[in-house]
Amino acid sequence: MKKSSLALIVLALLFLWTGPAHAALSIFACEPEWAALAKELGGDDVSVFSATTARQDPHQIQARPALISRLRAADLAVCTGAELEIGWLPVLLRQAANSRVQPGQPGFLIATEYVRLLEIPTRLDRAEGDVHAAGNPHIQTSPLNIRAVAVALGQRLTQLDPSRASAYAQRQEAFLARWDAATRQWQAAAAPLKGTNAVVFHKEWIYLFTWLGMNEAATIEPKPGVPPGAAYLGQLVDEIPRKNAREIVYAAYQDPRPPQFVSEKTGVPAVMLPFTVGGTEQAQDLFGLFDDTIRRLLTGLGQTHG
Repeated sequence: MKKSSLALIVLALLFLWTGPAHAALSIFACEPEWAALAKELGGDDVSVFSATTARQDPHQIQARPALISRLRAADLAVCTGAELEIGWLPVLLRQAANSRVQPGQPGFLIATEYVRLLEIPTRLDRAEGDVHAAGNPHIQTSPLNIRAVAVALGQRLTQLDPSRASAYAQRQEAFLARWDAATRQWQAAAAPLKGTNAVVFHKEWIYLFTWLGMNEAATIEPKPGVPPGAAYLGQLVDEIPRKNAREIVYAAYQDPRPPQFVSEKTGVPAVMLPFTVGGTEQAQDLFGLFDDTIRRLLTGLGQTHG
């Protein structure tokens, strides 16, 4: 055997023995906002997959084989929790049979465990619609919640991958500095929205409205998760003038026809918000998400945002 061939074989055996020098941490994110956050904090040290897109209702996802396969290979699963994924995540966890990402393990991070949940129901009754027992799970609509989850996720990355702790810490510090500065800018730009009444499609904006000082005047859904009928929409159209609503807010994944119908009948502008990363062309990362959200709300109010 030639010496060159022997050398190649030896090198190949050494590679197989030691493994790749820079194996990325594999992250399964249930929603686009957590995928985007993982990329911000993980950089090239992680590979990230999002199970859903901004054009999908996160309540209504099918536990497809492709998702099971992705979760089976993951080192970390980052999900919202508070029953948002109750219809599909338990199935994925069971079918994937990945011990690294099971509840209670370091590879399983639930974002809602790191923020104060709002709209916790005083009683549970399925007749009231799609009510979440732990509280409203749509925490990603406030940058204050994104910050809290970023701190927790940064710590978890270090725990799972201590060899790159310094890199994770540096990225987290840089992200939080940029995020805090951007949050101050968003809050200042959004000042005209304070005290504004808005009609919402689904009860998923409480964190955004609390942060900005806006008020939920009514919902297009008669009950959470229940599609509106013609009679209910007619009643809503009659009530809106008394509620002094200035905007009708709905998410990118929702059917635009009901809010547009109410808008046409009342003259109140319908405003589509990205809701999460990827919901609009401008919301391609977390910073763009809030840039575009504030811009769209101000435009609906007749304001401008530079």
